[in-house]
Amino acid sequence: MATPREHIEEIRKKKFSIGADALNPLTEDLHHAIKNLSAELYAKDVHFLMELIQNAEDNEYVEGVDPSLELVITSRDITATGAPATLLVFNNEKGFSPENIESICGIGRSTKKGNRNRGYIGEKGIGFKSVFLITAHPYVFSNGYQIRFSEDPCVHCNLGYVVPEWVDTNPNLSDIKQLYGSASASDPPTTTLILPLKADKVQPVKQQLSSIHRELLLFLSKIKKLSVREDNGDPSLDTVSAIEIASETNFVTRKNIDAQSYTVHLSAEESSNAVENECSYYMWKQKFPVRQECRVEKRMEVDEWVITLAFPIGEHLHRGTSSPGVYAFLPTEMVTNFPFIIQADFLIASSRETILLDNIWNKGILDCVPTAFVNAFISLVRSVEDAPVSSLHRIFKFLPVQSSSYEALNVIRESIKAKLVEENIVQENF
Repeated sequence: MATPREHIEEIRKKKFSIGADALNPLTEDLHHAIKNLSAELYAKDVHFLMELIQNAEDNEYVEGVDPSLELVITSRDITATGAPATLLVFNNEKGFSPENIESICGIGRSTKKGNRNRGYIGEKGIGFKSVFLITAHPYVFSNGYQIRFSEDPCVHCNLGYVVPEWVDTNPNLSDIKQLYGSASASDPPTTTLILPLKADKVQPVKQQLSSIHRELLLFLSKIKKLSVREDNGDPSLDTVSAIEIASETNFVTRKNIDAQSYTVHLSAEESSNAVENECSYYMWKQKFPVRQECRVEKRMEVDEWVITLAFPIGEHLHRGTSSPGVYAFLPTEMVTNFPFIIQADFLIASSRETILLDNIWNKGILDCVPTAFVNAFISLVRSVEDAPVSSLHRIFKFLPVQSSSYEALNVIRESIKAKLVEENIVQENF
């Protein structure tokens, strides 16, 4: 079996004709195609961050390991590329396999395609390439691989973005260990991405890191810990608001009508606030068969819609005055005015700002939300049957009394109201 270095040399020689007598005449067209694809991936530069979190959720982990993702931004130029700042991404996954390496050295060759039913949440199959929005030279250190890519065309094959280059120095493993070790006594995890930032992306990246949603882990099944911090040697120079978010799930479930309920406990600790904030969420997950008329090409292998509703027991964990009310595993930017959160495998706009409200797949999911809500609400009411009457007051706060700025969600609100009236839970004029 080839060593990681031998594997990279083989890719360079066989795939990109490096060392061959003649260049592939299609390389220039491929370079422009990948460049356009990366640039158009998202309307907002910094949504690369959602891709990184999404990739970490889709990764495989050794049994017994609590999957975690740590993001560290530093002003140290550990790659010696002249970068004003560098973002390091530490993930304790199993590590890159030869197949994963082949995938990021190509386009549209995701190892996760067709595996939606296995829990993969990635959408585009080119998530890694979105890092080129913020860096010209991403580095990957994983399972013995030490490689970097460049957005500039390779001098040997005239192709950028997908040609791997072996890294011997800058950064070296001791630099990486030093930055990771500033907060931990252990060695860095299996996979580290090193992203020397483009000068005009430093502030947008810092801003995005400082505004990560505290409820980010709510609907992720693997990642249990996410942390963000800045390391400049001098804490007085730090401008990123450090945060550590952790989640625990109570798997004592009550199953009925093809649904399950459970509790998720989130905690978030910020450097600007020494107090740890906590919130528990009553979760209701229910499956619905996909209606034939709602099938779309991107979800052909999916036969069930899985809708999860999250009801915060106490104060929401959020930064700012509002928090997203619709998730497609990760948060959109849709503020619904509903006192609960809707999660499903929605098709989303490329900017991740909103789900595609006119899409027939999404419409089918939204049509099922009122039924899921009423079942969840009845379950919640029954759970406090023997409790004081005052407990009911807390549960009735979950009713969507306020109208939403999205017409499609107001339709859901009216449908919920009609079903609750039909069940004699509320009166007509609630």
